[in-house]
Amino acid sequence: MSDRVTIAAAAYNLDWFERFADYEAKIAAWVGDAAGQGAQLLVFPEYGAMELASLGGKAVAADLEGALSEVARHRPAADALHCRLAAQHGVYILGGSGPVFTGNRPVNRATLYGPGGVIGHQDKQIMVRFEREEWDVVPGSEGLTLFDTPLGRIGVVICYDSEFPLLARELVEAGAEILLAPSCTETRAGFYRVRVGAMARALENQCVAVHSPLVGDAPWCAGCEENTGRAALYGPPDRGWPESGIIAEGAFDAPGWVLAEISRAQIANTRADGVVLNHRHWAEQGERLSTPLVRRSAS
Repeated sequence: MSDRVTIAAAAYNLDWFERFADYEAKIAAWVGDAAGQGAQLLVFPEYGAMELASLGGKAVAADLEGALSEVARHRPAADALHCRLAAQHGVYILGGSGPVFTGNRPVNRATLYGPGGVIGHQDKQIMVRFEREEWDVVPGSEGLTLFDTPLGRIGVVICYDSEFPLLARELVEAGAEILLAPSCTETRAGFYRVRVGAMARALENQCVAVHSPLVGDAPWCAGCEENTGRAALYGPPDRGWPESGIIAEGAFDAPGWVLAEISRAQIANTRADGVVLNHRHWAEQGERLSTPLVRRSAS
């Protein structure tokens, strides 16, 4: 495996397309740009695939069920495109997630592509209210996946999933060194919830978290009309890392890549001999909770 890995996090905006070829050209340009800057691992955001709804026309894109079905219809072609680009540039790509119908209702799926083709996928595990109450997008039934790649061991916590520490911990205990957190949030408050979650996961697991948000307005796209955020990479605020825990970040709502080189050896060294040892001491929470910690005293 490589020690030093250059990762690119996308702040990605949705565009309207008349033809699939226009989508192909856009993704090819984005991947070519990141690869040209030396990126080895590229991360696109949650619901980045929703721009494919435009291929069904305005009425379809504006209708929630129509948009979900239209995007899912183009999944095989989008998979083939990302595979070609990963092979062409010799990179690994977490594609923008989108609906995939595995039953009556869709899951929210992000697929990891490598130079040799599709490596696997991660379905979102915990759905936010709009997915539950409006979209009826359902949790994936396959659990969590650890991707063991030449760039390192990678886990994916899609948006809301990053706010639940036990999901990330399951991946870390399986060996994850890098957590990818693609997101789609309408408000800055929503963005900051994911940011705080991703930064907390980097702190407690002494690893790197990569945050790729959807940005910009797409008033024609049902469910993704307004999007805000800034792309960033986070690490543990420890010896040898930025004091803020922010390795690199872009401007708010500015489409483009944020790149940073990270060291897997540095992650291992921090876990072994950091100023604090959150990763090693995780189990002590359970030990402390096995005895009553909260006592009530009567006056």
